Amino acid sequence: MQWLLVIGLIALVYFFFIKKKPLSQGSRPHHKKDKNRGDEMVACEKCGTYISLNEALIKDGKYFCSPECMKA
Repeated sequence: MQWLLVIGLIALVYFFFIKKKPLSQGSRPHHKKDKNRGDEMVACEKCGTYISLNEALIKDGKYFCSPECMKA
């Protein structure tokens, strides 16, 4: 009987404090389309190298691959 009580307490702690509740459809911060935005590739204005949008440096609305290309 004691083991059932201990297992029950552990299950309650897990479900109330540890397990994350799924987000409802309306409360999601990002849409699936926004999630894949970082996978887009853009060309550097200076050298033409393609880099992911997450890694790109932006200056005056133009994308650059490195600080050196941004300075030139």
